[in-house]
Amino acid sequence: MTASTDPSTDIGTPVLPEFETASIPSISADAFKAAFRGHPGGVALITAVGPNGPVALTATSVASISAQPPLLIFSVSTQSSSSPALLSADSVVVHLLDAEHLPLARLGATSGIDRFADTSLWSTLPTGEPVFHGPVWLRSIIVDRLGAGGATVIVAEPVETNLTGDRDNAESGALVYHHHRWHRLGEASRVDDHSI
Repeated sequence: MTASTDPSTDIGTPVLPEFETASIPSISADAFKAAFRGHPGGVALITAVGPNGPVALTATSVASISAQPPLLIFSVSTQSSSSPALLSADSVVVHLLDAEHLPLARLGATSGIDRFADTSLWSTLPTGEPVFHGPVWLRSIIVDRLGAGGATVIVAEPVETNLTGDRDNAESGALVYHHHRWHRLGEASRVDDHSI
């Protein structure tokens, strides 16, 4: 369907038709999962402090959406035990994980454990959020929340960062999740000599 132009508005301003989304057929959950299973995602650990203490969640949904102002998004499933604390938090810490931080990715992805039992792995920022040692992290203020199916999409503005390590080094080994497995990216995985 193409956009039409409404003469009562500024010339050239498109007026998009409204759709009844309930009448649009949807693919099955299994087909959707199968499609995304082959689409790799970067791995992050998201932490916050809740009314019952600190929480952590491993996520592959973190993405940057704006540089001016800096904004990132991630989603939180309603099935996650960390969901209530993350959804009520005013701020979070987003840890961007390299392959060397695989134990942290596993920690945040494992149910039924005390993710903060080993106090040598983390500390508390002056602002109260828990932060794990090692990865690059961004302390971010929550600016918006959007309900989306069985999840909530959270928009956050980074206000503080810790840029440890060499993020421009292709050998640093970015951690990605693909086909139910953790993978390390490096020079051997490069397929193009051009950068964008």
